[in-house]
Amino acid sequence: MKGGNNKLLVLILTIGVFGILNTEMGIVGVIPYVAERFGVSVPDAGLLVSMFALIVAIAGPTMPLLFSKVNRKTVMLLALGAFSVCNVVGMLAPTFEVLLAARVIPAAFHPLYVSMAMAVAQQTGETAAERAKNSSQVFVGVSAGMVVGAPIAGLLASSISFAASMAFFAVVTIVALVMTVALVPSMPVEHPMSYGSQIAILKNPLVIVSLPAAATINAAMFGFYSYLSDYLGSAVGMGPALVSGVLFAYGLANIVGNVVSGRSLGVSPKMTMVVGPLALAALYVALFVAGSVQLAAIALMLVLGVAVGLANNCDQFMVSRSAPEAPDFANGLFLTVTNLGTTVGTTVCGSLITAGGTHMAVLGTLPCLALGIVFTMACIRLMGRTASGQEEAAATQSARA
Repeated sequence: MKGGNNKLLVLILTIGVFGILNTEMGIVGVIPYVAERFGVSVPDAGLLVSMFALIVAIAGPTMPLLFSKVNRKTVMLLALGAFSVCNVVGMLAPTFEVLLAARVIPAAFHPLYVSMAMAVAQQTGETAAERAKNSSQVFVGVSAGMVVGAPIAGLLASSISFAASMAFFAVVTIVALVMTVALVPSMPVEHPMSYGSQIAILKNPLVIVSLPAAATINAAMFGFYSYLSDYLGSAVGMGPALVSGVLFAYGLANIVGNVVSGRSLGVSPKMTMVVGPLALAALYVALFVAGSVQLAAIALMLVLGVAVGLANNCDQFMVSRSAPEAPDFANGLFLTVTNLGTTVGTTVCGSLITAGGTHMAVLGTLPCLALGIVFTMACIRLMGRTASGQEEAAATQSARA
């Protein structure tokens, strides 16, 4: 695809990843309504987030490998079809168990679509600048799906019904499915990599360190985010409308953070990688101290949104930079570890809620961030050694010539 067709493809991929990430994280905005409608506790309702993330973590390295030789359009249709059907089932679910099943089944197709979309965007365009722009646009869809869907779903649940919020998830994925059927041409894989070549990146020390760095930082960010709507309502004392408004502003701030990090990573990647988790730790402590002071909590949430966007981009940067020779598999691994981190973080924060109340959830971020900072510093050191080794090899080769 060229020119305008490239832009159309990237737009469809962006809508598709937004729909899939919206389905995954948008449920955060309706966790209290799930608990009330189906008569389960808030931590139990949190299984809709943690179980989804666990399945993504399992499927992340396997599904992209299994489907690496399959036509890209077929992959898109399969994943979007599974999400569309299960979202409709979730909208009509009579019990919590049915709703949970409707969440778990499509989760296996999440890394298949998202890793493929990232890889296709990275390869779409006639120049390096165009390819970089396309890749960043698709990642905006990922980020928007993570944080913008929750306030919209929460607003629909509070003003109309829980089913309306689930219908929102379904509509987005169905739109992406229809656009794919009608507008995306056949996209066969011309030069597929062997399974062994892709798996071999797991021997790289930089990959080994960058994966837990991304996992632990993500555990902090999205473990707490899983209970954010309940935190703002129960611990801070905001009403449903204000909660939705704050979540929406948080989402917009997150997108700003993505833009800021894209620029700062280009100028000073190591400094940006360190500042991200440190800023998060300071902001989470400040949020806990602010307690029920709503104005302070709102201000902190806006800054926190920017910091989360920055840190999330740093996670992707670390993993993708560690294995540029195998982008599909690396993207799948990134999705695996970040979703595994979400599962662990949700469990940690949920345990603190059970033990001490909703206000304790924010403290669950701190041990995760402490580990994240350690792994990030190790990753930075290895990046420095790798760069020095490459420079030395280049100098040796030049001297021989």
